Amino acid sequence: MHIPDGFLDVKSCITTGVLGVGTVAYSLRRTKVSLARPEVPKIALIGAFIFAAQMLNFPIAGATSGHFLGGAMASILFGPAVAVVIMSAVLIIQALIFQDGGLTVLGANIVCTGVIGSYVGYGVYRAGIVLLRGRATKVVSFAAAWCSIVAASCGVALLLAWSGTFPLGVALKTMAGWHSLIGIGEGLITAMVVAYLMERNVAFENLPSSSKKGASAT
Repeated sequence: MHIPDGFLDVKSCITTGVLGVGTVAYSLRRTKVSLARPEVPKIALIGAFIFAAQMLNFPIAGATSGHFLGGAMASILFGPAVAVVIMSAVLIIQALIFQDGGLTVLGANIVCTGVIGSYVGYGVYRAGIVLLRGRATKVVSFAAAWCSIVAASCGVALLLAWSGTFPLGVALKTMAGWHSLIGIGEGLITAMVVAYLMERNVAFENLPSSSKKGASAT
């Protein structure tokens, strides 16, 4: 889903660049205030997992492939502010070292995959946990991850249309269509990782307390 250089016009690059810098600065400030020091190694571990997982592409059809994003997973475990920081760090390293995603569109990639993906995933997860009272966490995690990647792809489509690269209808149909399939893999990976951590009673702030208590009692 990384946007390469040359696909967005100047106004889109500048606008998303400002939004990206502002959001990352806000997230860093929130993280600095609220983050407990014992959480840092866990954040680094999940960040490394997301970075490694994004390097593995899986085929969808023909030459089309998709890869794990991880914004929903990070926001479920640590909250959306930390997730934005993690995703931004991953995107910056990929752009600077691996040329995966352009430098002029780095802000756009942060806004779409980092901000939209993390906050949509977090919102869907928290809403599902409240509605289901902490039950069916795997289903809720899957839904959160699927919604996050589809929402991020729609953000990319809107930027491509705003830049005049593709018509809005074509961009939305292509991006949302393919990523609704890629989202199945995203949802399965996210649900499995969250379930694995819960079953082993790994304490993360945003996991449902009722499930963590149940895990510790078994």
